[in-house]
Amino acid sequence: MSIDWAALGQVFGVTLVVTVGIVGLFTLGIVGTSRKPRQEGEAVAADGPGGAARTGAYACFGGGGGGGA
Repeated sequence: MSIDWAALGQVFGVTLVVTVGIVGLFTLGIVGTSRKPRQEGEAVAADGPGGAARTGAYACFGGGGGGGA
């Protein structure tokens, strides 16, 4: 029995790239939906993320919403 090191390295590389990508998308989603701290003198309406940021964040989470068990 021998180990195909090239195939093992390829699996490791693809797994690493996919993992970093998923973590990156999740991070963008968290940042996009988080509330920013309000500066003194700022309007209350500027409290949350804008519509485009929220839409992008939901896209990072895969659309959210439907289905489930």
